[in-house]
Amino acid sequence: MAGMPQVPPAELNDPSLPYELLFSCPLGLSPSQIFVDFDGSYDRIPHPDIDLENSVSEIWDARVQKHTSLYNGKKFRYAGYSVQNEISGTRCISLVTLHLGLTDYRTFVGTNLNPLWEMYLVPSEDDSIHCQHTSSPLGNGAVVETSEKRLVILRRSNNVGEFPGHFVFPGGHPEPEEAGITSHQNGEPLKNSGTINMTISKEMFDSIIREVVEEIGVPASSLSNPQFIGISRRRLNVRPAAFFFMKCSLSAEEIQKCYSTAQDGFESTQLYTMTLIELEKLADKMPGCHLGGFALYKLMLEACKDA
Repeated sequence: MAGMPQVPPAELNDPSLPYELLFSCPLGLSPSQIFVDFDGSYDRIPHPDIDLENSVSEIWDARVQKHTSLYNGKKFRYAGYSVQNEISGTRCISLVTLHLGLTDYRTFVGTNLNPLWEMYLVPSEDDSIHCQHTSSPLGNGAVVETSEKRLVILRRSNNVGEFPGHFVFPGGHPEPEEAGITSHQNGEPLKNSGTINMTISKEMFDSIIREVVEEIGVPASSLSNPQFIGISRRRLNVRPAAFFFMKCSLSAEEIQKCYSTAQDGFESTQLYTMTLIELEKLADKMPGCHLGGFALYKLMLEACKDA
């Protein structure tokens, strides 16, 4: 099956690991295989504990006082996915639909990054119920191979909000405002709803190219079309991130030169290009969701070898 999404091997979802793989697409999915269902039913449900719910505003207000440059931007909320298989000639092609709602950075800080974040979780095997009270904005990350097949890694700045000083893949978030979305358009005709979903699906792929260009400084023309390889979630704070694979036609040395003038270079202190073995040695210095992205990349390599 072309790009068939898979439930990852049990050993990769060992509870002792700092991440869990929600699903993997080892052969990669193209934009034509990724759809979006954007709906208010996928938005966060407020927690019934009033004091816990009020802490969202309290935590945000306290953080804004310390960091006056904080911006409460809109984010897409990850609420799950569904898979549909279609027959095309002799091939079975998998189509993935991401279930997305709307949230914002303020709610993310007040729920997922709340010191009491575990209290927002609901005991349930159903993932959409388990995380129904958390913001869970969908982040993204790119596993970028140089022309020598080395991997591009950034060391995060010490003044970023999450995991300062850690090693990460380039990435950020797909942005609702880039897709022209600031709220749910209740009562929208079905035709318009379909157009909105297509626009968001396109933003999933456009955003990861944008993040790579802005963070490492390479021209978009040097990058291959992104392939969606799955979603990992950090166990700490239940933070989800979609990962993509792409190749860069530039060498490690050329990428280093581009990085010196990167638009968002302030978010990191250094760029590295590493072999798979070299990156393995830094695993304990990566946030869980990015370590999960690394696991998705290794599943992709295994699948390509088998193919």
